[in-house]
Amino acid sequence: MARTLAQKIWDDHVVRSAPGEPDLLFVDLHLVHEVTSPQAFEALRLAGRRVRRPDLTVATMDHNTPTRGGRQAADDVSGKQMDALEENCRWAGVRLYGMGSRHQGIVHVIGPELGLTQPGLVIVCGDSHTSTHGAFGALAFGIGSSEVEHVLATQCLPQGRPHDLAVTIEGELPLGVVAKDVVLGLVSRVGISGGQGSAVEYRGSTIRALSMEGRMTICNMSIEWGARVGMVAPDDTTMAYLEGRPHAPRGADWENAIDAWRGLASDENAPFHQEIRLDAATLEPCVTWGTNPGQAVPVGGRVPEPADENQERALRYMALRPGTAMEDIAIDRVFIGSCTNARLEDLRAAAAVIQGRLVHQNVQALVVPGSTQVKLAAEAEGLDRVFRDAGFEWRDAGCSMCLGMNPDILQPGERCASTSNRNFEGRQGAGGRTHLLSPPMAAAAALTGHLVDVRSLV
Repeated sequence: MARTLAQKIWDDHVVRSAPGEPDLLFVDLHLVHEVTSPQAFEALRLAGRRVRRPDLTVATMDHNTPTRGGRQAADDVSGKQMDALEENCRWAGVRLYGMGSRHQGIVHVIGPELGLTQPGLVIVCGDSHTSTHGAFGALAFGIGSSEVEHVLATQCLPQGRPHDLAVTIEGELPLGVVAKDVVLGLVSRVGISGGQGSAVEYRGSTIRALSMEGRMTICNMSIEWGARVGMVAPDDTTMAYLEGRPHAPRGADWENAIDAWRGLASDENAPFHQEIRLDAATLEPCVTWGTNPGQAVPVGGRVPEPADENQERALRYMALRPGTAMEDIAIDRVFIGSCTNARLEDLRAAAAVIQGRLVHQNVQALVVPGSTQVKLAAEAEGLDRVFRDAGFEWRDAGCSMCLGMNPDILQPGERCASTSNRNFEGRQGAGGRTHLLSPPMAAAAALTGHLVDVRSLV
């Protein structure tokens, strides 16, 4: 029978299958960070267990880490979580990229850049945006704390098989439209539950034309429209990105890996539960107006009339009136960062807009690279000088203002143009108001002091 990309990987990793029960899957790579792991490690200790495969487990610090230098956490809880991860990794013999490491950074940034993320793997992490790794043709999904414990103890995980959903996007992207606009445009059309529980495969000429960074952005936000998994079949772009990375295969192993990876693509007649088709020519630079990623419109549009109670609540929280032009919305802060948009390509795109210009006097703007390696590479190119000369703060690697779990938070009532992935109430700090958009759009907003179509500045 013809099989999809997701089905092929799933079938190859089933350890046990029984009627009426979830399949037991073998996990190739378990990524760990400081927020969802302390309870899991403690449970292992209480049960007298050890980590089953520390060689397949990799840890980093990202959510709680300060980005101004040093180790001073935002609060006692954050500090204890960081300390606990260090101690737990020593106890278990797990590789840790902690504070001060040249490879420390956001877990979904360092996995790909180290070559740990590879096609055909099952990858899990106690973080919902683990779907990012699916851009490489991996089956990657987030898990809860109790599941983290299960994987640490057994290197396996019981899971129900998701249904397959194809998203086919064809055509050349219009000027000013980037991967973030693609996914925001998609979610605004299908809604935040449009992919509920599914394994999404993104395909078509638009996806094939994207860089790995762009594909990661789209797969990263699969979870934002209810999907369990987001994937792109591996191709030449995937191989070119991975070749030579620290944990990628080498020599004859590399050639054998390429042959295996090319065979992962969905068979021509593979059945999908559903297909969504999108014409790239219809996409525009997007920005959210509400409190979920589906509440988005083209930047040249207006705040819509509320269609239900949820939208009415979103408008109240965001302090917006229906009919307001999106470009009339003033902002206080700009955040360029997160596991969605803090890679080198993202920083280059923002810097190209900012070059030779100044941040608006009413805006506080910061750039937070997704990893120490991204930071070092950006500095080698002089991108840090572009940002600093314009008036941006240049920070150390971490999740930063993507979520209110570290010192970088919004104050109540502050409005932020953010390249992150979530805009629900209080996500960036209690009472903070978040507008999601792409790195070039965030850069444009920083310069003008309000949401603006980046195409008007280039």
